[in-house]
Amino acid sequence: MVKDTVKSQEFRVPFRDVDMHGEMFRSAYVVRAEEAVTEFWRRRKLRKDDPIFTVSKITCTFHSPLKLGDLVHTHVGVSKIGGKSAGFLVHMVREDQAVAEAEVVLTAHDPQSREPVALPEELRDWFYQFLD
Repeated sequence: MVKDTVKSQEFRVPFRDVDMHGEMFRSAYVVRAEEAVTEFWRRRKLRKDDPIFTVSKITCTFHSPLKLGDLVHTHVGVSKIGGKSAGFLVHMVREDQAVAEAEVVLTAHDPQSREPVALPEELRDWFYQFLD
């Protein structure tokens, strides 16, 4: 199912994230996916010559709705490594049941010009250890 080596964290669905039927808003899945990817990046020390990254695409597949108070585990892996971008697959699991997967694609940019740039080789090598 999900690799043990992938960064994992958990959250409990709060009242603010649910609709009048008690289900988590679809937009909250995207917020949680972005938070999980941010936590994933904390595994790596920032380097002076690193590019900056912007979100260029987010997709989400829903399997089972999350409800108020559900405890959810997120697992993040690298889904693809491109020339100028990388994709991160966020698995959301409740009690060993897959509830959603979100893919967040980040594009590398030069910090000064903001133009897209190639991923540095060292960074690409680091991503490979998390390829899902």
